[in-house]
Amino acid sequence: MTAFDAGELVGELEVTFDVDVLVGAYPDRDGPPGTPESVLAALAGHRVRAGAVASLRAALFDVRSGNDEVLTLHGTTERSESGGGDGAGNGTGNAAGAADVVPVGTVDLRDPIGAVREIDRLEPLGVRAIRLFPDEQGVEAGFPSVRHVAKRAAASGLVVLTGGDVRRFWQPFSGLDARVVFLDTHFYHLGDFLVAAADEPGFHASTRLLNSPDALETVPADRLVFGSRTPHYEPVVPLLRLATSGLTPDEIAAVAGGNARRLFG
Repeated sequence: MTAFDAGELVGELEVTFDVDVLVGAYPDRDGPPGTPESVLAALAGHRVRAGAVASLRAALFDVRSGNDEVLTLHGTTERSESGGGDGAGNGTGNAAGAADVVPVGTVDLRDPIGAVREIDRLEPLGVRAIRLFPDEQGVEAGFPSVRHVAKRAAASGLVVLTGGDVRRFWQPFSGLDARVVFLDTHFYHLGDFLVAAADEPGFHASTRLLNSPDALETVPADRLVFGSRTPHYEPVVPLLRLATSGLTPDEIAAVAGGNARRLFG
């Protein structure tokens, strides 16, 4: 029997932008500590050149200090290479061999007024995306807070990276001309995503859970963005699926980063 070699199958695939990267740890489950250094090393080890990084501290404990950690992380990696940087995600410089950090602001959906206030604080700092953690925060798609935050993000053209079941969480973003990546789109729910996305050109799906034999090929390539959830999910899985997909080389390049860079501007 020939041993399975995922690395050989992934080959020379390079991801230029991963939309689903976290620093920090979940206190209620086993898993990696998610230190910034280890996360950036993991990305670099899988040839991921840039990541949209959000903070679990911001999602679970303290929004402002968690977001500030991510802003500082970008500033540190950029200055290591160029001797400068504003820490706001502008530019592509990074430390030698390290993935570039594109900071993502996290908000607390349990506090809709505070969430919008945090967006107001982050936007002048150059943050171009916000992340929603509805499952971790116990928030349902029908809560008024979700629609409130969705309207604020759409008004500024911010990208929204959201967890949650796409069959429910598409609704708060409908009719807003919103740019949304549904990070937890499962291959069982692809039909629902495709129906919702047909009327919403800004709706995109992460590849993380699209691991069935024809999932990536079912979604229009320009609606797919690569997501790994490093370090709390095994990045080899979405890498392997993309590398062995039936997509063309140009489509693979778009999914591996081109589409996300277009979204983020």
